[in-house]
Amino acid sequence: MESLNHKSALAETHLVLLHPDRRIGADMARWRQSGGGKALARAVQDPAAVREEIRLAELRGLGGSGFPAWRKWDAVAAELPKPDKYLVVNGNEDEPGTFKDRLLLEETPHQVIEGAVVAALAIGANRVVFYINPDLARSLAAMRTALEQWRTSDLPALASTALGKPLQLELLPGSGHYIGGEETASMEWVEGRFPFPRGKPPYPAQSGVHGCPTLINNVETLANVPHIVVHGAAWFRALGKAPGTGTKLYSLSGDVLHPGVFELPMGTSLRELIFVHGGGLLSGKPLKAVFTGGPSSTLLTPADLDVALDFDSLRTRGSNLGTGAMIVISEGTGIVKRVAEYERFFAHSSCGQCNSCKVGTATMSRLLDRIDTGCGTAADLASLENLCTMLPNSGRCHLINGAVQLLDSAFHHFHDEFRQALR
Repeated sequence: MESLNHKSALAETHLVLLHPDRRIGADMARWRQSGGGKALARAVQDPAAVREEIRLAELRGLGGSGFPAWRKWDAVAAELPKPDKYLVVNGNEDEPGTFKDRLLLEETPHQVIEGAVVAALAIGANRVVFYINPDLARSLAAMRTALEQWRTSDLPALASTALGKPLQLELLPGSGHYIGGEETASMEWVEGRFPFPRGKPPYPAQSGVHGCPTLINNVETLANVPHIVVHGAAWFRALGKAPGTGTKLYSLSGDVLHPGVFELPMGTSLRELIFVHGGGLLSGKPLKAVFTGGPSSTLLTPADLDVALDFDSLRTRGSNLGTGAMIVISEGTGIVKRVAEYERFFAHSSCGQCNSCKVGTATMSRLLDRIDTGCGTAADLASLENLCTMLPNSGRCHLINGAVQLLDSAFHHFHDEFRQALR
């Protein structure tokens, strides 16, 4: 994925996060000339007002959860330092079909850093850790250069004065494990251990990195923060198509003519994303299905083309937006093969901490491979259906839920294909 070409999306990504004025890489002089640093200057005057603006803007977590950002921020802000407070910027992006955060880190690193520093001021955090997938070489290089420019500028001192203690900015390559993107697993890695997810409670806001109050936000979430602070909550809400607010980065891939990252109003329809911005399907084939939010979600079909791609609208269809990844499948592509491929990914990605996840994902993958290769039996299919009822919510994190949700959705829409593949 590191070599992905984003040129096909350029004509459609001139809104906020991917505006040309911000797609300048690690060039601090140009960034400041285009307005960079204005949000930080406002935040040092009244950090509490920043939290209120984020609440009014209805900014949500854009790493997959859709949880209101202000609730996490307020929870951490209410805690006393023990002795520090942490902000972990989650850039572990590793799910198939998701490639938005690496684009922000490569081409707009100063935007991401300013968003993180403004968030740190708003919650009183003095330790900011940029936690990035180690396989994203260009992202890491851009962030190293940008952070060095920040350290030699006047901006950290400005933030430190407002905090009342030195602001520390750290770049930390992740473990390279998919599970490392789970928020409690990221804290384990920051502390120097293998990224096994933790049980909850306690929640990170109360006891996170080294027992300190910790906020964990996705790269895309924080990239929005400077623009909300500068332009206001009403401006941000108006960018979306109700009930969505703001813009969203959609990662479009699969059987489309123009794959890429598209920044569009939150709530843009699936039809518009695929057929207007994505140019339609390869070879003019009919649409068969779309994996939404990456493979750890549910399938949409041609009957869902007019659904709005926002958190609330997709939930009414029994689906979710997730990271905003849309993997398009055309007629002629076997669903069984694709599902088997993704379940193999989940089995490989399980950290092994929870037996139900380790054994469950491996069993699902093995049975699906048997069915996909024409060696499966009706008993294998029945076993998969039973696992879909037994395994949900049996692990510490959501990996097992994602693996089950994908399979259950595939059964719901394409059960005949599974039966036809049996020996």
